[in-house]
Parts: sequence; C-alpha cells; structure tokens
Amino acid sequence: MVVVGKKHPVVISFFLLLMNTTTRSSDERTSPQGSQPAKSPLARLQGWLACLAIVAAGCAAYCNSFDGPFIFDDDASILDNPTIKRLWPIGPVLAPPGGGWTVQCRPVVNLSLAINWAIGKDKVRGYHVLNLAIHLAAGLTLFGVVRQTLRQPRLVGRFAGGDTGIALVAALLWTVHPLQTGAVTYIVQRAESIMGLFYLLTLYGVIRGAGSAKPGKWYILCVLACLLGMASKEVMVTAPLVVLLYDRAFLAGTFKGALQRRWPLYGALACTWGLLAYLMAGSAGRGGSVGFGLPVTPWQYALTQLGVITHYLRLAFWPSGLVLDYGWPMASSMNQILPGAVVIGVLAAGTIWALIRNSAAGFLGASFFLILSPTSSFVPLLDAAFEHRMYLPLAAVVVLVVTGLYRAWQWVLEKTPQHKPARVMQALPLALPAMAAVALGYGTFERNKDYRSVLAIWQDTVAKRPDNPRPHHNLGFALAGMGRWQEAIPLYERQLQLMPDDAEAENSLGLALARVGRVQEAIARFERAVQLKPDYADAHSNLAVALVSAGRVQDANAHYERALQGKPEDAEVEKNLGLALARVGRTQEAIAHFERAAQRKTQDAEVENNLGLALALVGRVQEAIAHFERAVQLKPDYADAANSLGVALVRVGRIQEAIAHFERAVRLKPDYAEAENNLGLALARVGRTQEAIAHFERAVRLKPDYAEAHGNLARIRSSSHE
Repeated sequence: MVVVGKKHPVVISFFLLLMNTTTRSSDERTSPQGSQPAKSPLARLQGWLACLAIVAAGCAAYCNSFDGPFIFDDDASILDNPTIKRLWPIGPVLAPPGGGWTVQCRPVVNLSLAINWAIGKDKVRGYHVLNLAIHLAAGLTLFGVVRQTLRQPRLVGRFAGGDTGIALVAALLWTVHPLQTGAVTYIVQRAESIMGLFYLLTLYGVIRGAGSAKPGKWYILCVLACLLGMASKEVMVTAPLVVLLYDRAFLAGTFKGALQRRWPLYGALACTWGLLAYLMAGSAGRGGSVGFGLPVTPWQYALTQLGVITHYLRLAFWPSGLVLDYGWPMASSMNQILPGAVVIGVLAAGTIWALIRNSAAGFLGASFFLILSPTSSFVPLLDAAFEHRMYLPLAAVVVLVVTGLYRAWQWVLEKTPQHKPARVMQALPLALPAMAAVALGYGTFERNKDYRSVLAIWQDTVAKRPDNPRPHHNLGFALAGMGRWQEAIPLYERQLQLMPDDAEAENSLGLALARVGRVQEAIARFERAVQLKPDYADAHSNLAVALVSAGRVQDANAHYERALQGKPEDAEVEKNLGLALARVGRTQEAIAHFERAAQRKTQDAEVENNLGLALALVGRVQEAIAHFERAVQLKPDYADAANSLGVALVRVGRIQEAIAHFERAVRLKPDYAEAENNLGLALARVGRTQEAIAHFERAVRLKPDYAEAHGNLARIRSSSHE
C-alpha cells in the first residue's frame, strides 16, 4: 500500500496537466479538413507525458509481482518444456510441444520464453519483467489507437481538444485494471498479452497508414503484427474482421469503400489466416482441450457463456473476487441461463442497432463480442471461464465507458447555467479518473499478493471456488511439496468427493498416505488409480514402491514393468525396478536396469551407487569402484557412496584409501554405525587396534543391536589381550 501511495500522486499530477486538453487549446487548431490537430510542441509534450503516466502507473501497480513463482500451467510450459532450453537452432523453439500445453501452436510465445530461459534459466523475475514490458507496450499502443481515432474527421468535432486526455484515461485505467493480472502476473498467460499487443499494433498500423501520404510502411507494420499475432494465440483470427469494421466506422464510411481503397491490405491480412491454419493443423484440438469432441455440446457451451460473459462484465466494473481457476459448471437450468441471456441479449441488440447506424459504439460493442467469440461462442473449450480472456475485450469496455462519460459531461456543461460556480464542475473530470486509477491500481497491487506463492494462490482459489475439484488437488500438491503431507490428505479426499473417478487424485492421495506411514491405505489408492487408468505409469511406479515397502517385492516388479511400458525413458522407474530386483536376488537383471538408469540420468549419484553395489555383488569389483567414485564425485557429501567405495577398496587390498573414505563417511554422517564398523575393520587390518576398538564401540553405541559390530569388538579385544 505504501508503495502505491507514493507513486499515484504522480499520476494525479499528470491528469491535472493532460485533462486540461478537454477544452480546445489555442495551440491545437484543426487542419482545414478538420481531420487532425496540428502537432504543436504542447501537443507533443502532452503525448509524451501521457506515455510516462501510463508506464509509471503500470510499474506502481505491478511492483510487487516480480517474485511470484511459477504456477499452474507454468510448470509444463516453462520448467518441463524442452524446446525453450536452447535458443539455437531456432527450429525446435518455433515448434512448441503439444498435448494441450499453453504454448502449443504458439511459436512466438514459446520464443519469448526461450529468450527468458537463455537470460535467467528458471529465475522468475526476468519472466515477470518481460510480462510487464509487454503489457505496458500494449497500454501505450491502446493510447495511440484511441488518440488517433478521436482525431478522425467524424469524431474530431465531438472530442475536439480532448483526444489526449481521453486516450490517457482509457489506456491508464485499462493498464492498471485488476482483471489484467490473469494475463500479466500469471507468467505463461503472456500468450494473451502478446496477442493483445499485436492486435492493437495491427489496428494502429491501419489507422496511421490511412492518414499518411506514404502508407506503405504502416501497412507493412499492420500485416507483420497480424502475422505475429496469429503465431501467438488463436483469438487473433478475428483481427482482420475488426480492422474492416474499424475502417468502415471511422475511415472509409462503408465496407465497399474500405475494400476499394485498401484491398491489397485486406488481401494480405486474409493471408495471415493461412499461418494460423497451418499451426492448428494436426494439433488434435490443442491436445483435446478444444473442439467438438469434448463431453459438452456446442449449444450447452454457448448457453453457459451467457453467464460467463456477464460475469466478465461485472468484473470489468467491479473487479472483486478474482479467481485463478473457476471450474465453471456448464449451464443446466433456466435459472442459470436466464439472467445472462437478458444481459447479453440487450447488449447484442444494442450493438446490432449501433452497427446498422455505423456508430463508434457499434464498433466497440462488435469488437468486444468478436474478440471473445473464439473462447465464448459455440466451440467448446475444456474450461469455460478464465479471466485472462478479457485482456483485450476489456479495452472496448473501458473506451466505451470513458468516451460515454466524457460526452455525458459535455452535455451537463452545456445545460449548466453560466452563472453557476464552475470550480467544482471543473475539478470533477480531473478527480474522478484519478481516483479510479488509484483504486484500480491498488486493487491490482493487492491481487498480486495472492500470486506471492503457490500456496497462497491455491488457498485463495479454494476459498472462492470450494466446489471446484482442481484447486483442491493443486493446493494439496503445494502442501505436499512443503512436506505437509498430513494437511494435503483432506484436500485430496475432498477432490475425490467432487470427482470420484479421478485417477490423478487417487495417485496423489496414495502418495500422501504413504508418506505418513499409512502404507496399506496408500496401496489401495494406487490400485484404484491404475484401475481407473490402466496405462497410468506414475501410479504403477508409486504402487510398486508401496508394495516393496510392504514386503511384497514380487508383486512390485510387475508394476515397475508396467510403469516402464508407459514411460520407457524414465530413469527413476528403472532405478526403482533395479532395487526391487536386487532385493529378491535377481542381481544381473538389476544391473541392466541400473545401467539404463545411469545412461538416462547421467548426473544421479544414487543411481551410480546402486549400480556399484549390484556390480560388487556379482564380483565385478573394479567396475563397482568406478561407479562409487563417480557417485562421490557427483555428490561429495554422499556418505553412503563413500562407505560403499571404502568396502570395495578393501576387497581389492587398497586399505589405506578405504580408511580415508570410511573416515569421510562418518564425518558426513556422525550416526552412521555401519561406516564406523567398516572403519574399525580396516584399521584393525593395518594394526591400528586401539583406534579400531574405539570405532567398534562407537558403532554399538549408535546401534545397540548391531550384532556384527558386537562380534568384531569382542574378537579384537580378545586378540589384543592375547
């Protein structure tokens, strides 16, 4: 709060300067055609100050967002995404993985993540900085679009001299609005903000080109931005249509005139659809998350969207109760459908009427519905509602409200008698936008606090959507990652109450139960998971681990093998299967699995140690020593590997070296009774009897039932007395 409080007075001061443009300045005279204000030094200064105000306010609102961790889809699209780990060759970067990941079919987004990875790997700050930079660039572009639009011949008379002030208010409110946090603070949803930036640049290029004596460079910008937008997110599909609507509303006056004047431009924009079609071809409905194969009919999805869009509009005007993951239920009754149908019906009718009259309000209404149409129409998506989908449609709402209020204020001033006091009347158009910007910016600042940790965002989501099963699972997973397994169990159980046939929830609950020692219950959950999803490799692997801990090693082997069928490259499963085979005496088979695990996981000290132990069991001691040395090299504080290396060195007669490794093991792990015993044996072999006795005594103190250490101590004492 303190940070925001310090920065927002600067914004208010900009309002005081810029909103003075709401009456025509003597320095801004219209051109003879009445189309564009002259570019006086004051006008240019106002433009630069407006841009500075937008940037300052955006930075203030998001100043506490830079340390927010990776959440939700960030893990798959960033941490587990192999295509962003190298910038060159560029081919894999521009071919992001499928399977419904956020980056699928979006090479520009994937490239931006690869740039972040190249600069800072998995350090979140760089990702947040780039997200905010993209958002601020979009806010500045919106400012340019609105200002240039208000300078068009058909509007310049209504908004004379107020273009900079109105554009500033609209862009500033849009930039600091809390509803935007879903696309700015949530890292991987930069897909929405990148697309939004290119969408606005497409529109800006057309506007500037239409008013330029040499429009070529602006139209090139327009087409290039549209092409990059198509490679950023599928919502960009509507951009050529919105550009045509804009041309008809503000530039040419008719569709025919727009196409006649700029047919090459529209031909080029239409060609950008080809790139989107190419990217979408073969995507299998974005991994099964989009399309008509989902378990919801297009009609049911469309009816559900009536309520969703109404909710979006409520958040636009009163952005409280923001939620990361709604789990919005599909509409199934008239009570769910009717309120949204009334609201959207009235708005749609008003938009159609305004479009027929070719008014500015008609363009804004149509833009709102068109931009939302890919996610809020008849094409079902796996998730019916996400706040980041309002990123760009919010601009239409904000601009409509700001310009509408400006026109209403002009009417009030016209109706106000001239003898009335004017001071309050003049202050209101300055104070109200400033207060709105401060309130919205503060709301964004507060919402960013929910993103401060994985635990916080899922606690917030569970509290707001208690009947949505997915947040319960994700909150349980966050708690499990902190070692708070007992707290995770009721969350997984609640998820299974809401979604009884969820194999992943059964698997997660099994893991939590196993960690708190309830192994038999865990086995039952894992068995249920593989029953629900027979090819669920992780559940098979976890079931095998639980069976081993319950002493059912033979049963475990079959599940390890099923896990390997599902994940043939999984080094962890290979290692665990090797351990299970070694426990039942199938050492040669265990060695084969350890070797495969070591090939796939070349930096795993535990795999190297296990392979060394298995090789030593079959007499391949020299090979075992090499793997123990590798384990110690990879993990210098690995006491078990140091002890194993010492045992192997004793077997080949390298006693002095063995002693050094045993000593290292007991330094690293002071309660390591086995290493104390082995050190005693090695010292005894080189005649250091008293030291050996001390280590045997230490071993039996650490482990009173350690029979071997007791025997060694008794023998060495007996021989020393003799």
